[in-house]
Amino acid sequence: MTPEEFRRAGHKLVDWIADYRAGVESRKVMAQVRPGEVKARLPASPPARGESFDAIQRDIDTVVMPGITHWQHPRFFGYFPSNGLLATVLGDFLSTGLGIIGLAWQSSPALTEVEEVATDWMRQMLGLSDTWRGVIQDTASTSTLVALMCARERSTQYGANRGGLQAERAPLIVYTTAHSHSSVEKAALLAGFGREHIRVVPHDTAFAMRAYALEALIRADLAAGRRPCAVVATTGTTTSTALDPLAAIARVTQEHGVWLHVDAAMAGSAMILPECRFMWDGVEQADSLIVNAHKWLGVVFDCSLYFVRDPEHLVRVMSTNPSYLQSAADGQVTNYRDWGLPLGRRFRALKLWFLIREQGVEGLQARLRRDLDNAAWLAAEIAKAPGWKVLAPVPLQTLCVRHEPAGVSGADLDRHTQAWAARLNQSGGAYVTPAVLDGRWMVRVSIGAELTERRHVEELWALMREEAERPRRSG
Repeated sequence: MTPEEFRRAGHKLVDWIADYRAGVESRKVMAQVRPGEVKARLPASPPARGESFDAIQRDIDTVVMPGITHWQHPRFFGYFPSNGLLATVLGDFLSTGLGIIGLAWQSSPALTEVEEVATDWMRQMLGLSDTWRGVIQDTASTSTLVALMCARERSTQYGANRGGLQAERAPLIVYTTAHSHSSVEKAALLAGFGREHIRVVPHDTAFAMRAYALEALIRADLAAGRRPCAVVATTGTTTSTALDPLAAIARVTQEHGVWLHVDAAMAGSAMILPECRFMWDGVEQADSLIVNAHKWLGVVFDCSLYFVRDPEHLVRVMSTNPSYLQSAADGQVTNYRDWGLPLGRRFRALKLWFLIREQGVEGLQARLRRDLDNAAWLAAEIAKAPGWKVLAPVPLQTLCVRHEPAGVSGADLDRHTQAWAARLNQSGGAYVTPAVLDGRWMVRVSIGAELTERRHVEELWALMREEAERPRRSG
């Protein structure tokens, strides 16, 4: 493809994306295909000769789009908000179009320095002190792995440079709760701690970690000759957006010299609102934290912000310095290759930089406040409706909901919940996520798509009642 051919095809594709976003509300939210249907429409063997872009674009419409669940739809209430505001789409497009790779500051100075500025803007927006430094990782899963590797090395006085965990006399212990993200357990396993060295701290009735239970577990491990290493606390848990009490947890971790990592992947975006910062009171005593700008905030996936109070732990654990990457500037600049797992880095900062400049802090704050108001409205409506329950506090924009018809309980209630959620999703009118809370199925409603207004939440509530109450009316 020549630059002129790219120009023509690019204009067509940008027009297509603009038309898609403008008309996404008219589409059914969930993909309307069966397993294997998309693959069956594609050739089993690659084309021997190149095809025109027009042919490729036709297949986007006929093959790809039927298999798309529309995350940018105003009635998408599943999983978590993953907003790709169009300004950030352009930032991602520019990054790809430039085609540069950040191996070192010298390989593209702007890649490093725009990231330094954009992450520091976010630090200020989140209300964090200037003791924090930020770096952009791909996902929270990677960020949590990096955090646990740093915690491991601090606890062992950088034992990886000697015999690693195999040379340690006392096993290292990681503490978290049953409501932490699944990536926490995965990161602990990949970092070499071992499943039997992960402690699940009991939680309270609001599904938040009990700090006194953490203290008891740590003391028990110390008494048994084990070494407490890291606590992963969560601001906004995956299932219910529960808020672990960071200040109380930090008092425990500081007393025992344990690394405190805060997972605020989704809820962290809310901290650009001063009225929400009480939710992570105590965060300044943490060692590391994550905020996924590619969730509620609005940056197109992927853009996970990892903040650390002492970058030395990153650099000592992650640094690599082959001769072909060394330059005279090394002592004066940040080399982000030493701040994470990959050597090469994309210019992810462009899309974050574009977002903040195009929206402004006030624009971002207004959208998040709208979503919080919509969640509060829906919670109030559900609380008033006979047979309906909100099962957990709603500090943010996610509701845990169950319809409980009279006389239906246990496994029958689980089947009822999964059935009406499936009917709602298959209708294409909206999309929600069934999940398990306290051993029973319920439905998560996650409000926060860019285009979602009050009327879309009202339409969702009408659909929920229609699908959930249908068996009771017909019976």
